[in-house]
Amino acid sequence: MQRLNNKRILLGITGGIAAYKSAELVRALKTAGADVRVVMTDGAKEFITPLTLQALSGNPVHHSLLDPEAEAGMGHIELARWADFILVAPASANFIARVTAGMGNDLLTTLLLASNTPKAMAPAMNQAMWAADSTQANIQTLRTLNKVQIWGPDAGEQACGDVGPGRMLEPQALAKMLADQFKSDLLTGKTVTITAGPTREAIDPVRYISNHSSGKMGFALAIAAMEAGATVNLISGPVNLATPERIKRIDVESCNDMLDAVEKALPETDIFIGAAAVADYRPANVAEQKIKKSQDAMNIELVKNPDIIATVAATENKPFTVGFAAETQDVIAYAKGKLEKKNLDMIVANDVSQDGIGFNSDQNAIIIIDKHSQTDFAQASKYQLANDVVKHIAKLLAAQN
Repeated sequence: MQRLNNKRILLGITGGIAAYKSAELVRALKTAGADVRVVMTDGAKEFITPLTLQALSGNPVHHSLLDPEAEAGMGHIELARWADFILVAPASANFIARVTAGMGNDLLTTLLLASNTPKAMAPAMNQAMWAADSTQANIQTLRTLNKVQIWGPDAGEQACGDVGPGRMLEPQALAKMLADQFKSDLLTGKTVTITAGPTREAIDPVRYISNHSSGKMGFALAIAAMEAGATVNLISGPVNLATPERIKRIDVESCNDMLDAVEKALPETDIFIGAAAVADYRPANVAEQKIKKSQDAMNIELVKNPDIIATVAATENKPFTVGFAAETQDVIAYAKGKLEKKNLDMIVANDVSQDGIGFNSDQNAIIIIDKHSQTDFAQASKYQLANDVVKHIAKLLAAQN
């Protein structure tokens, strides 16, 4: 069920004895890597406590439509927008009837009305209630008009002693059905660490050496990897970009700061993408106070910075390592040399001297080079090219297996 990794699941729980199974369902979803938020009806709280589900999900449990504290944080509309999928399990006959009628008289029914997210319900009720004409008519309406999937029910002995259809499907079966709603993503189950942006190498407390990197390509790669199912660590130098959702961001300043962050992330990293424009040199000595303008010329001694991508590629059991070559001349020759010299699995090359692409632009044009092929990608948005890079990585990984 790795396809649930990093997915946002909103689990609705209604009143019924099957509510006790919801605790096991939350645990199964969390084990699969999903982010789970629970919404309960008042009836559900009679069968299982919000505290239990909060402990299992790791998130506050929502149950009141007009809770001022909840509305000040993640309000009900934001909660509806948050989810990748909404599952109501168990779904009682009463709840099904209210949703079919278009009611929004509690938090859970309101969320269903307010969300365009894919939805499913797992019915749970007495076999006679399930067989009732009104219930069957409601189920048909939900399927056809509301586009709600109906999962189950199962048949067997019920809590009341009756035997027949009406039992909620088992939690593991529901978790698998949820996983099947998401396509088999290219990097599902992988952890990707990406560096982005420039580094700043201090000269004195107010001055530094840096470059024009905006970080846009690295951030686009982080989004593309996340959307491909990966868990993403984004290690960024100083940039003016918002942190993408569902991505862990670590902010750094200098090359040494970035290297420290990379080394901490490496033990759990399957794929490393070095998209940052790391300063090759730094001042040998950093002045403790601002250097005053007292002479016509000033010499600054520079020393070489550590090579982050080479360090990663030289580690034992190294991750799949992707480098970047931002050049102004002989782009392909330099990129191929870097690929071989640093023992990289793949390199992305681009000519930053061209107008309208590269540094600070939303557009780019790249050449992907690996040990067996070279592929040119014409000018496009950095987001589109980031998806092309992720697809190429996935293809090379598949070829290794």
